[in-house]
Amino acid sequence: KNFVIISSSNGAKASSVIYSIVETAKANNLNIYDYLELLLSEIPTHMDDKNLDFLDKLLPWSDFVQNKCSKSKLKSV
Repeated sequence: KNFVIISSSNGAKASSVIYSIVETAKANNLNIYDYLELLLSEIPTHMDDKNLDFLDKLLPWSDFVQNKCSKSKLKSV
């Protein structure tokens, strides 16, 4: 029933991408908020890059992401 409010195919595609990212983050034991924040801060710094190798670093199972966003790491306040 959640998809009833999506009135366009583009909206449905966008929703499915976000849901996929969130579920993959969950499956990799990531803090979802931290992971989305990392993606939204890191990707814009590469907008002019022709080489897309930086995306490998942002995959949920990469060491970089695991070190930054793992649920098991302790946060210092």
